[in-house]
Amino acid sequence: MNALMVIDLLKDFLEPQGALYCGEAARQIIPFVTAKVTEFRQKEQPVIFIMDAHQKDDLEFNRFPVHCLAGSWGAELIDDLADQAEEYALAKKIFKQRYSGFYGTPLAENLRELAPEEVQVVGVCTNICVLYTVEELCNRDYKVVVYRQGVASFDLQAHNWALAQMESVLGTNVL
Repeated sequence: MNALMVIDLLKDFLEPQGALYCGEAARQIIPFVTAKVTEFRQKEQPVIFIMDAHQKDDLEFNRFPVHCLAGSWGAELIDDLADQAEEYALAKKIFKQRYSGFYGTPLAENLRELAPEEVQVVGVCTNICVLYTVEELCNRDYKVVVYRQGVASFDLQAHNWALAQMESVLGTNVL
């Protein structure tokens, strides 16, 4: 059994009016990500939605504009995925306040219970939350696949650098 991890496909990152809109590159991954979620549903395999959810006094706002406030419009999954996350019994939402999906969350425990053979990863931003979550997956000895078509960043150079790091340093299978 494999698991799909969908990182930060949230309105503040993917919608043009979002507080930290990642640009057209991010919007272009939506069809691929939606198809992957549908594929995992059809195979009855778990889908984990990793979701930024900050408090108004979060220290991250010293580096980035206020975004993804817990309970706000911007912290919601994009409309293309919201119904799938609610309707699918094997979907799990993990709310995070740091770049890594592991820090201060139950993600490690959830993955131990699932015991996936492979974790497939899609989401934004490649060089921030995707990279730091993939790094922790690799440190925990999970076999990881990252799909080029399924990740994006507002910074193309940093996006490409992060993919190279994941592949050459972390041993991630970048497809």
